[in-house]
Amino acid sequence: DVQLQASGGGLVQAGGSLRLSCAASGFSREDYTICWLRQAPGKEREGVSCIDLSDGSTVYAASVRGRFTISNNNAKNMVYLQMDSLKSEDTAAYRCAAVSGLPARVALGSSRRLVFDHLGQGTQVTVSS
Repeated sequence: DVQLQASGGGLVQAGGSLRLSCAASGFSREDYTICWLRQAPGKEREGVSCIDLSDGSTVYAASVRGRFTISNNNAKNMVYLQMDSLKSEDTAAYRCAAVSGLPARVALGSSRRLVFDHLGQGTQVTVSS
């Protein structure tokens, strides 16, 4: 049974940090790219960052580059998103998603419309200014 479960969201002041976790299980992770997506009310879904589990390559949206870091722990079947220097515009529901057969940069570039193989439930991040 495929499962993607995001956690770690919360309320934080601008300039603060949060670490999101994505527990990924039930599929051959090494064949997949895992992405963090976010969606704010009234806005389209946005790809934040992706990591290709086959080679560890990562990619970031311009809006978060230098502030967010994606990483994975294969032994724990976990993918993380460390979010630093948070801004009010980072407020959104964040979820992790998995897609097979795509490099990280392709997955991120098409994330707005991409049909992911697996989508997890979201975790809310609220940044107060």
